[in-house]
Amino acid sequence: MDGALPPEMASDPAAKRALLHVWLSPAFPVGAFAYSHGLEQAVERGWVRDAAMLQAWLDDLVTHGSLGNDLVLLAAAWRATTQSDIAALRDVAELSVALQPSAERHLETTQQGRSFIGAMASAWSCPAVAALEELLGETEVGYPVAVGSATSGHDIALGDTLSAYALAFVSNAASAAIRLSVIGQTGGQRVVAALVPAINDAVLRAARSSLADLGSATLRADISSLAHETQYSRLFRS
Repeated sequence: MDGALPPEMASDPAAKRALLHVWLSPAFPVGAFAYSHGLEQAVERGWVRDAAMLQAWLDDLVTHGSLGNDLVLLAAAWRATTQSDIAALRDVAELSVALQPSAERHLETTQQGRSFIGAMASAWSCPAVAALEELLGETEVGYPVAVGSATSGHDIALGDTLSAYALAFVSNAASAAIRLSVIGQTGGQRVVAALVPAINDAVLRAARSSLADLGSATLRADISSLAHETQYSRLFRS
């Protein structure tokens, strides 16, 4: 299968938006379920003990931390691909990897980026995905860069992609918290719902952003990702 979209889907924006639910779903083979983004260590230290603390933790990542940066990187990759600027895409890919504060966060973004590109190339290929495959021969590619470039190649709107990526990130974190026994399934949905306004604000900022807007102030999250590397007993890879 060459992955080209059927003509009726390629010309239908709503149909293409629906593809985001496939590409960013837990069933898409990127291994997102294996990562907690440092949350496991935060739970171990008692920094996240209940739904309110989890919501505050994730709100910081959305507003001041790694998810906000991911959205800026995704937007930059989307624009570079739209403009057929391979040099700019390479720069964004390298930056997405260099910004990781720990070995595990480096693994998290590069492994998911590589897996996403591989799955897209196998089932949903397009010239942008082929270019990503070629880029992987030169440098590592962070997950948000892979998503931004591939969705641009399939002519999916930037705003739709940013929203879907952010919701998938928060939903995966809520799933990790459920498996860590911090909250139950209903509590997880309440946390995700409560974060929608912050996500919408972050998406609007990212849609207008440049790489000059990168930056974070979530030191506990970074410390958690570092300390998790030596956590004795754990469920997650990060």
